[in-house]
Amino acid sequence: MAQPCRLIEVSGSPHERGLQYGRQAAAEIGRSIGHYAAQVKALSLTAARLTDIVRAYVPRIESFDATYVEEMRGIAAGASVDFELVVLVNARTEIVQLARNPQLFDVLQNAMEADGCTTVVVRPDAARDGQLIHAHNWDWKLECAESSVILKIRNQDGPDILTFTEAGALGRFGFNALGICITGNGLECDRDYRQIGVPLALLRRKVLAQTYLAPALTTVYTTQKSGSNNIAVSHAASGLVYNFECAPDETFMVPDTGGVLVHANHWLSPVALGKIRERGIGSAPSTLYREQRAREALAKKAGRLTVEDVTAVLLDDFQSPWSICYPPRAANLTDSSLYATVASLIMRPILGEMRVAMLPARDKRFTAYTLEMESVVGSPGGVSTPALAHG
Repeated sequence: MAQPCRLIEVSGSPHERGLQYGRQAAAEIGRSIGHYAAQVKALSLTAARLTDIVRAYVPRIESFDATYVEEMRGIAAGASVDFELVVLVNARTEIVQLARNPQLFDVLQNAMEADGCTTVVVRPDAARDGQLIHAHNWDWKLECAESSVILKIRNQDGPDILTFTEAGALGRFGFNALGICITGNGLECDRDYRQIGVPLALLRRKVLAQTYLAPALTTVYTTQKSGSNNIAVSHAASGLVYNFECAPDETFMVPDTGGVLVHANHWLSPVALGKIRERGIGSAPSTLYREQRAREALAKKAGRLTVEDVTAVLLDDFQSPWSICYPPRAANLTDSSLYATVASLIMRPILGEMRVAMLPARDKRFTAYTLEMESVVGSPGGVSTPALAHG
């Protein structure tokens, strides 16, 4: 039986928030570090070399937002771990790629790990109750089910934030008290890892730190990245939804259809497909029917969609274990590591509510976590969820 994520609440200055986070989540942070330290060790990356890479990379993070470095230093102090290892958790993909090819001169031949994921967003006009639903399946390493937390950030210089994240990371998926919501899916193309970009975890956190939608969208659209990623941003008060297919140096838009947005792990923008070379389907072929099944199931009920309809899509087991919601399995015949749908998230930011099921192929129970929303979004109201445990 999967254990619900612990709720970690922090407040104060960036360093103070980091200290509180590190102290409260030290056990989970240790597990996060263990996963990725083993990965870099397999690349023959010594502690000294990791330190060199982090020192070279930190100025890039500081130029994006220096407070994130302060917060990571606080996490390291609070959890009594090396700062470099906290940076590793927050920038794992970028650091691993730097270790493999420090010069980033050529596209790496190694396939990206099986970071699957399926995103679903239902705009208010497609929902029965007129309230936006932003949902996501996070497909990643099985052991991350034991090193994930829900982080509630009481911000002194911006809106409060509720985010599901790997322990030690500053954010992954979530929403803020003004109703800005974000999720992300893996993509691959022939432009990946030719340049140094901002870690995706920090980009997502930056979006959630915004008071207004415009700078949130600008952050996604213009921030230089190392690798490709699909990022969905929604806004609860207006019901607006934006999907960005991001190559490292160019961003493409994918609109919703009939008030429903679905994205998996392949490029959909015709403009993007005319300019880049798709490299993700080979390592994640199920992406083709994951996106199709989710889109078609939701399109049938557009205008009267409910949370239950979205939940059914996230838990779909067609072609298991190569399904939208899949149990632990190897990524491919050459990789012995186990991957799974680590978490299913259903967010209704207008209500300040996030529901999370850990390892949902095994345990379909959702735990509810809440954030007090500001008046611009509307009154959180009350939702009767007797089947849910509350965090």
